[in-house]
Amino acid sequence: MRGCVSLSLALATVVLAATMVHGGLTGTFLHLERAIPLNQRVELEVLRARDRERHGRILQGGFGGVVNFAVQGTSDPYFVGLYFTKVKLGSPAKEFYVQIDTGSDVLWLNCMTCSNCPQSSGLGIVLDFFDTASSSTAAFISCADPICSYAVQTATSECSSQANHCSYTFQYGDGSGTTGYYVSDTMYFDTVLGQELVSNSSSTIVFGCSTYQSGDLTKTDKAVDGIFGFGPGALSVISQLSSQGVTPKVFSHCLKGADNGGGLLVLGEILEPSIVYSPLVPSQPHYNLNLQSIAVNGQLLPIDSGVFATTNNRGTIVDTGTTLAYLVQEAYNPFVDAITAAVSQFSKPIISKGNQCYLVSNSVGDIFPQVSLNFMGGASMVLDPEHYLMHYGFLDAAAMWCIGFQKGEQGFTILGDLVLKDKIFVYDLANQRIGWANYDCSLAVNVSMATSKSKDAYINNSGHISEGCSHIGTFSKLLAAGIAAFLVHIVFMEFPFL
Repeated sequence: MRGCVSLSLALATVVLAATMVHGGLTGTFLHLERAIPLNQRVELEVLRARDRERHGRILQGGFGGVVNFAVQGTSDPYFVGLYFTKVKLGSPAKEFYVQIDTGSDVLWLNCMTCSNCPQSSGLGIVLDFFDTASSSTAAFISCADPICSYAVQTATSECSSQANHCSYTFQYGDGSGTTGYYVSDTMYFDTVLGQELVSNSSSTIVFGCSTYQSGDLTKTDKAVDGIFGFGPGALSVISQLSSQGVTPKVFSHCLKGADNGGGLLVLGEILEPSIVYSPLVPSQPHYNLNLQSIAVNGQLLPIDSGVFATTNNRGTIVDTGTTLAYLVQEAYNPFVDAITAAVSQFSKPIISKGNQCYLVSNSVGDIFPQVSLNFMGGASMVLDPEHYLMHYGFLDAAAMWCIGFQKGEQGFTILGDLVLKDKIFVYDLANQRIGWANYDCSLAVNVSMATSKSKDAYINNSGHISEGCSHIGTFSKLLAAGIAAFLVHIVFMEFPFL
């Protein structure tokens, strides 16, 4: 519900007591009085201050909030090739840089005892190591802990009877890997609860402390302190915090593609009217969607939809941990052929290092067609040329652009940062669906304060007070708080998200 209210009067407490007697209803009602007399003029800000105090008491009584993480990095593999953020853990608290990865479940950090972890980073950030001995709130996960039993069942861990530590080994698609053990400790974050009300919150979570790295994880050029897994598994941070009632069972991101990149990651729901949703394939270890067809310039490509079907070794995965994008082999050649045919009169097709490239003199937006990925439920993901092409420099005084989609070697179609950038993505885990909309991620976004108990509150991250009813940047903020299933108070709320 989106609405506009000019002003809400501050009310005293409303109490309803009703008792069933011999099949009849007898009720005792307290007289309703105004906290502020009608003949007394009160400034609007005074009323808002009173409301903010009340909202804090209501929300702390069981309403989850929204957690915001600032994002750094870009999808450009020549600069960064990944998106990352900071998490704050331990006592005393320390900050760690972690890659945002929806393709894996677990948050893990480089452990102080790691002998081959990177010591420096080409990303211009200072790396750190998590030290269990230095945190007064850190605790090892033992073999007998139910969490370890779950992890072993999902083949993400093993248990050493000697050390009695629940251990893990992860292998990633690029061949890199990490080994370590699970610990629990305090995670700190700012929870947005209402207008100008930010709660310095904390929660105990389970994460990995890595003692060994292999493959690309050992390289320093793009090194970070760990990986922030946002997968659907029970050990992901979003699952842990939502199960504790700290955050809603939904998260969103908006990854900026242009300039220096960056963006926004929210443990909550970004609101945008143009978002379209497609259902998740159930019971999958990743975020699988049902891709049904691909169109170039509005023309469907001759691809059997069965090649996109989800099986043990096929399917379409949304993965922020992948820089480029990958098409299943049966779809790759028709896709490249259609692009080449569409631009043959305005470019010179060439093969460079095995990639299909084009030499162009004009703007790619004027030459290359739009591509549409069509998913179940009628949800289409429209890709501009910059979302399927990569700029590879210049040749013979012409700009060289190459197809950014790669041929999938295993039968999976993977939507990586090349495709996900410049879009709002909402992972609505409660309703088992993913939504998206093209968006300029340098702009403000609206974020819902809704939980299962409250569905009518919005906040704006532009930092400006909004009075109107526009769909973006000027929402009225309406918070409906339920007490014992009785609607007590409706208030006008305004909150700058950042």
